[in-house]
Amino acid sequence: MKNRFLLLVNKLWQKQRLFIQKLKNSLNYFKPIENDHQHRRMSFSAQAIAGVIISTVTALSVTALSVTSNPLPNISYKTSWIGNTFGGGSKWVQIQISAMYVANDGTVYTNSVWDEAGREAGIYKDGDAIAKASNLHGWGRTGGEAVTANSKYLYIAMAQGTIDRMVIQDYPSSKTEWYCVRRYNLSGEPAPFAGGRGYDKSMLIVSTSGQVTGLANVGSELYVSDSAANRIRVYDAETMAELRSWSVDRPKQIAVDSQSNLWILQAKDASNPPQILHYSKTGTLLSQKITDVVDPTALAIDPQGRLLVTENGPRQQVLIYDISGTPKLIGAFGTQGGIYSGTRGEVGELKLNGLTGVGTDRAGNIYVSNDGFGGSGTDLRKFSPLGKRQWQLLGLQFVDNADADPGTDGVDVFTKHEHFVMDYSKENGQEWSYKAYTLDKFRYPDDPRLHNQTHSAASVFVRRIDGKRFLYLTGMFAHQISIYRFDGEIAVPSAIFARDHSTWPTNQPATGSWLWHDKNGDGSIQSNEYESLGAEDDSIWGWEVDSNGDVWQASESGYIKHYRYLGLDTYGTPSYNAASSEKIPMPAPFNKLLRIKYYPDTDVMYLGGYTVDRPHTGEEWGIVGTEIVRYDNWTRNKTLRWRITLPYDPKANPMLIIKAMDVAGDRVFAVDSRKAEVYVYDTSTGAFVAKLTPGTEVAGETGWVDIPYALRAYRRANGEYVVFVEEDAKAKVIVYRLGEKREG
Repeated sequence: MKNRFLLLVNKLWQKQRLFIQKLKNSLNYFKPIENDHQHRRMSFSAQAIAGVIISTVTALSVTALSVTSNPLPNISYKTSWIGNTFGGGSKWVQIQISAMYVANDGTVYTNSVWDEAGREAGIYKDGDAIAKASNLHGWGRTGGEAVTANSKYLYIAMAQGTIDRMVIQDYPSSKTEWYCVRRYNLSGEPAPFAGGRGYDKSMLIVSTSGQVTGLANVGSELYVSDSAANRIRVYDAETMAELRSWSVDRPKQIAVDSQSNLWILQAKDASNPPQILHYSKTGTLLSQKITDVVDPTALAIDPQGRLLVTENGPRQQVLIYDISGTPKLIGAFGTQGGIYSGTRGEVGELKLNGLTGVGTDRAGNIYVSNDGFGGSGTDLRKFSPLGKRQWQLLGLQFVDNADADPGTDGVDVFTKHEHFVMDYSKENGQEWSYKAYTLDKFRYPDDPRLHNQTHSAASVFVRRIDGKRFLYLTGMFAHQISIYRFDGEIAVPSAIFARDHSTWPTNQPATGSWLWHDKNGDGSIQSNEYESLGAEDDSIWGWEVDSNGDVWQASESGYIKHYRYLGLDTYGTPSYNAASSEKIPMPAPFNKLLRIKYYPDTDVMYLGGYTVDRPHTGEEWGIVGTEIVRYDNWTRNKTLRWRITLPYDPKANPMLIIKAMDVAGDRVFAVDSRKAEVYVYDTSTGAFVAKLTPGTEVAGETGWVDIPYALRAYRRANGEYVVFVEEDAKAKVIVYRLGEKREG
């Protein structure tokens, strides 16, 4: 399953190439620091720039960690979070798990290609995040797709990219990538060996063409799937010298049985389904094989000698095979259908969801890692041998924000994939419970969240229209807004407004902007369901869905487009068309429009952008701009009530720019891109009220703000404000809870 970071790469690179080059030029004074303790002494911002942006593979990271203190006591507030078991600091659950190995004592070792804060390879035990494999993030390095361990060492599949300025230490030559096995001790520190490569001599170069896709260890031997060469390679686990190899087409995960024979997952290709092959440890193909699998993703041997296979197809179960003779399927673990059994999407103890790893400890406890679908997050669970859940660790959010359902006073909260239920009587990250997963991969394969994620899914608008709940989603670059109706807990794709073109859907109109409407209610995209909306405009960053269901666009090109809500169709989908839309000229004092927020009940419009007085002077893109302006009587005479001068210094280090804004109750909220500080203003006067920064509850830290609708605010019936802010670094959404102080 491709990692979410890589799904962002192509589009992000196009936008940031010039920006990255300037950062490179300005960072020549950073010296290579390979000691992890020294590395951490740099600001995390510097680490992200010097250790990530200048590297080949990780050149597109936009995350930094900003550690701040609480300022300005104008209002009382506290910091909370949703989506991660831990609040931050040294403990967080990584954003994904691509592979997992479980030791006899129940220590869980994981690996993934990318974790924004550097836990590509995590170490977990007894429901706690106890460590990580160090120095695996930045400096051209990423994790990978395989992991194993023995009683002495941890072995991690990883990649080492080129570092242009590295001429003394051992790094790949220009335009070269090393795909390695890196050896660590069991605490997560590199364990070098004679002949090892890389700056600390802990890397074994397996390939320069493709990822290591499987690892297993038994006795003194380490087995490695070299996918690019279609070979299994065997190394001495201590000296790391290659002992032998043999040919296997498309090898992936490996499990070694009690007879020291290998079970190797062979990936599918265009002509062949997946299967699991059986080899002796010397490379002889044995007669036993398993072919009754649809989408196997991981293998393990349990204490009884049975083969466990994670089946990520419609079954969503761990399959159990007796391999003492001819392999025989004798059972399955988890509810058949997984997250889609019973009430589809509703979370359940034994309902698995996007399986990526399985393992057991010596007592027979079962561990399963789940990643969901379409860039969802980590769900790691331990079960007793009888199937009772012992603990669960969650790291669910990445390039993601949350919004409150106005129909339930903010009790129901949604992110791009998840439904949370809040109990506001609890504190410090305990308010939320994971209620449901709203994406149905098998019933709705055309869901935009499964395709072009940079375009389709990052920021969520929750709206009640004619009493019904809807989700509106837009992506990192605001290319489109996707509309979902609900069928129980599942959000069904129903419509898409697209400002321009991308590679998906394949049957979209050839030119211009377009609207897709699910005319037959099947959630699939057919060619006869499109309508043209006019010329393509890739300068639209402003999207809004007002309380009436109207859709608004604000364009840097100098106009506002307004699509009126026309009611619900037979299948409960909001209807829009070009004929009922209007195009409104950009009002003074703007020269570029980037954000829009409209309240039809009071006829008040809030616009964000650059103005004649405070123009665009930097190289930033897709931000709120330099001012927010309120207009009263919008539909009649557009009376300008006030202008908020936003913080703006694109030449500063770090640059000071406002990435996202929202309005709720009596407050305007705006969040800075680099330090993630939230500026609060009064809606009546535009006066500055306070500044919010992450509190001790989340170790006073946060990542950069990446997405255009990274801030959502809601005022509850009791007057409390709940403000959600994107927090990519440690796989969560920050929640500020504000209760204003009353004098007397």
